[in-house]
Amino acid sequence: MKYDIIVVGSGPGGYVAAIRAAQLGKKVALVERAEPGGICLNWGCIPTKTLLKSAQVYNYCTAAAHYGLELTGEVKPDLEKIVARSRNVAETMSKGIRFLLDKNGIDLIQGFGRITVPGHLDVDGTDYEAEHIILATGARPREMPFMPIDGEHIISSKQALTLTKLPQSMIVVGSGAIGSEFAWFYAALGVKVTIIEYLPRMMPLEDEEVSKTMERAFRKLRATVLTSTTVKQVTVAPDGLCQVEIEGKKGLETLNADIVLSAVGIQANIEEIGLEKVGVSVEHGKIAVNEYYRTNIAGIYAIGDIIAGPALAHVASAEGICCVEHICGLNPKPVDYTTIPSCIFTSPEVASVGSTEQQLQEQGIDYKVGRFPFTASGKATAAGDRDGFIKLLFGTDDRLLGAHMVGANVTEMLAEPTLARTLGTTAQSIARTIHAHPTMNEGVMEAAEAALGHAIHL
Repeated sequence: MKYDIIVVGSGPGGYVAAIRAAQLGKKVALVERAEPGGICLNWGCIPTKTLLKSAQVYNYCTAAAHYGLELTGEVKPDLEKIVARSRNVAETMSKGIRFLLDKNGIDLIQGFGRITVPGHLDVDGTDYEAEHIILATGARPREMPFMPIDGEHIISSKQALTLTKLPQSMIVVGSGAIGSEFAWFYAALGVKVTIIEYLPRMMPLEDEEVSKTMERAFRKLRATVLTSTTVKQVTVAPDGLCQVEIEGKKGLETLNADIVLSAVGIQANIEEIGLEKVGVSVEHGKIAVNEYYRTNIAGIYAIGDIIAGPALAHVASAEGICCVEHICGLNPKPVDYTTIPSCIFTSPEVASVGSTEQQLQEQGIDYKVGRFPFTASGKATAAGDRDGFIKLLFGTDDRLLGAHMVGANVTEMLAEPTLARTLGTTAQSIARTIHAHPTMNEGVMEAAEAALGHAIHL
């Protein structure tokens, strides 16, 4: 069978690329060895957010008295039912992807794809031909030799999604988005959680003020946060208890927990897909591409977690669209990686776009700060969610350089600063844009006013 474009991998990069190609009149096939939607939809973004919502509702129930409500009986988390709901949501969304593929006339080919020669893809013994092949094979949890994942005691994010009962204790190694979200979920349900981070602060890619705020939030949840701490070895004792040897501020120690969650990053799925056979260039474990995602071999492209850049679903989708539109001769603008929004769905949530204060300082860029705490927000006070702040960073020309937010629903508020960053919007323009009252989003306007020196509610 011959196609115009074959996409390998049906995650947020792959299926979006396939749909855009079909919209542009191309004959398209999408190769997937597992469930349509990839890891993000089936074992990442969507099911984790479902779990987190259950934990949030549980927290609301336990805090009912604060809102003047009386609940009779004890509210208990039922992990099996929570997980079942999460799996049902993932299955529903996966069926939605199948519907979109059918709607756009895209052939879904089940199996493992390997490039044999440029323009040819073998899928479990069947040869398919295409003028253009887009690789979007995604990534998997990284496994460290000192922390071998057995799926029962030492687990990855995939097993963390499907535990059948709550452990009494859990050690989470790594405090990026994945580690922090699972740490919050289990801590919120009453598990004794310890977070171990190798770098000096948790959520190390975030603005330093954000990191410090979130460390306090986790400690408020009775979780232990250990930064500047190295995991030397993880072993499982005969009784099933995990023993974690660490070296930190107190020297060498051994911690014990029922479960250890390894959240130390991801590894690109580039093995056995034919890269070496056809000579595709790989650098530092990622496929090398140009600004339109073409590899060094004509007709072969790569997007998403298998190339350098932020390993985020929305980034992969943007890359897929850019790649396809370039193939189809539409001359798209390259993806602007300075305007990539990032979210962590803990409670409070974390949302950011653009440069941090530390990055601007390292680059010697002059800037000014506009900051608005949610303690001054009427909507946040009414909702009982006053933790956090909005911080906007503006350059000497008053244009937005970065935005960093901690608080309830800030992930939904991030679109405004992201658009402002993309359009080069000034503090004056944001401050003079009328925001609805009472809303959390007023904080963006208030922070811009603060940067200009005429904050109203501070």
